[in-house]
Amino acid sequence: MLQLSMNTLEQSIVSRLNLLEPTFNEKSRRIWAAAEAQSVGRGGVAAVHRATGISRNTISQGIKDLENSGKLQDHLTRTRKPGGGRKKTVDVTPEMRSALEAFVEPITRGDPESPLRWTCKSLRTLAEELKNQGYSTSHRMVGELLHEMGYSLQANRKTSEGKQHPNRKIQFEFINLLVEENLEEGNPVISVDAKKKELVGNFKNVGREWSPKGTPEQVKVYDFLSGAEGRATPYGLYDIGKDEGWVNVGVDKDTAVFAVESIRRWWNMMGQTNYPKATKVVITADGGGSNGSRIRLWKTQLQDFCNEIQIPIAVSHFPPGTSKWNKIEHRLFSFISMNWRGKPLTSFETILNLISATTTKSGLKVTAEIDRNTYQKGIKVSDAQMRMLNISRNQFYGEWNYILHPQPILDL
Repeated sequence: MLQLSMNTLEQSIVSRLNLLEPTFNEKSRRIWAAAEAQSVGRGGVAAVHRATGISRNTISQGIKDLENSGKLQDHLTRTRKPGGGRKKTVDVTPEMRSALEAFVEPITRGDPESPLRWTCKSLRTLAEELKNQGYSTSHRMVGELLHEMGYSLQANRKTSEGKQHPNRKIQFEFINLLVEENLEEGNPVISVDAKKKELVGNFKNVGREWSPKGTPEQVKVYDFLSGAEGRATPYGLYDIGKDEGWVNVGVDKDTAVFAVESIRRWWNMMGQTNYPKATKVVITADGGGSNGSRIRLWKTQLQDFCNEIQIPIAVSHFPPGTSKWNKIEHRLFSFISMNWRGKPLTSFETILNLISATTTKSGLKVTAEIDRNTYQKGIKVSDAQMRMLNISRNQFYGEWNYILHPQPILDL
């Protein structure tokens, strides 16, 4: 019975607010809320807060104003100008947003199929790091900034990665530093990976899209390879500095030769034009797959490509089990998946068109091409071939971080 009467009370408070609010300024709104709370009596502040959303502190301040009636008239006549009041710290020092992004970017996490991200650093830790750089802030302000930047609190849904490598965090920071240094120098920094293979044909594709009610697109009941035009193997490159994507859509197997050929095509089509003065090409890649850190053929193929362009190629691999941290997942593949969600991939041309039409609020541009070459699996690389590589390995975990240099050209 009490709950019912309180709900009725709050509804009447809201009704009065809706009638009077057009006449309120900041001060008179506070005084009205305080008067409503006092008229209710015990529990009045909570009731007005629930009904109107006005903070309890504001209502309490209004009650103090009512009690100090001598200054009440002055309170009601003096009103802040539009835009008045204390400015947010981030408005006074907008560079703090960039500093916060620099702290969380190396260890940003999240589902690549979602635009949301999350970080394992606490708000208080981030606030303390900002204070050490001279910014006046609090953990609450850091939380507001993270929300504005697309971060949110995430539940433990499909995020378990098993045993973590002891050098994982250091490797993330190493990659971040490598990327920042080369972007400042004007060198291309690309994130590479192979996307999930797709059956090409009139098959169901997960997701939904808007269409006239009761007219869903008709697709085949069974997804058999025998009824498909083929299987698409997209290998993508994301240019971190220019926010551009390149996708080489293969019709055959995903091998190290195919991976490096995709990089070669990007360089010939876009890379050398965008970076005519490049002194190094930087590649960030997963630790497994066709571009894995232990794949010998990946390194020998990169050496051949390095000899062709006569520019050193620096490679850094993400630690095992951290493929979702690769920039290409968040900034290219996830948006391609969202763009073609619910649409049958009826032909290779359809796939190319859907990939090329992918864009983002940041202005992402994507170019796609079909690669109809065939690629042999099981190519062996001998120890002698590995010894011929002109490779220098970093002192910190050289299996993940290395540079291939052009081999000397021998005079015959």
